[in-house]
Amino acid sequence: MKYSHLLFDMDNTLYPASSAMDKGITRRMLECVAEFFHCDMEKAVELRAERIVHYSTTLEWLRAEGMTDVEGFLAHVHPSYEADELPPQPGLREFLISLNMPMSVLTNAPHEHADTVLGKLGIADLFEAVTDIRDAGFNGKPYPDAYMAALKKVGASVENTLFLDDMQKYTDGWVALGGTAVLIGSPNGKPLAEDAKSMIAARAANTSGKAGTTIRMKSIYEIKSIL
Repeated sequence: MKYSHLLFDMDNTLYPASSAMDKGITRRMLECVAEFFHCDMEKAVELRAERIVHYSTTLEWLRAEGMTDVEGFLAHVHPSYEADELPPQPGLREFLISLNMPMSVLTNAPHEHADTVLGKLGIADLFEAVTDIRDAGFNGKPYPDAYMAALKKVGASVENTLFLDDMQKYTDGWVALGGTAVLIGSPNGKPLAEDAKSMIAARAANTSGKAGTTIRMKSIYEIKSIL
């Protein structure tokens, strides 16, 4: 099938998961967990590992537990200096341009994070739109409304869009809609627990009659083989 639109996750997809910036984001999320539950970092790691498989994001989990300061959480996790440790990605801009296709970004982070990262990578102007966690009502991927919000911004459809992400639970969400997803890298995080997976599948309500597909690739630089 030929696609007419590419929908990219951003973090650990447009740049390698080995980035030091990703470690900083995770550390600051855990700081929020520790503060909320009044525990040390070791316990925060344990709690997050246990509970995150039931939720789309750490933010959704903490909101379910009663956290109300969403903007405070986002500001702490994504400070203005966060991209200082994001290394340049030589050749990324040229590669994306060479795809010669309309592209957009869907991220479970806030828009200011996307602006910072895409600006640092020098590729912000290449994307038609960015859909962030606020656009998705703070329930991002793998909820169907997140993907549909991204598609609506650019007038694309599940059928004509190839979705790329480094997290299996997020590519699973796209596949539940009947779409084709590229799962980037390995390992790719834990799949959702069965309770959450069933809920997402029910909300997806795939009426296309076609089963979705997941394709595994080491990096986005391999996708030309299926375009």
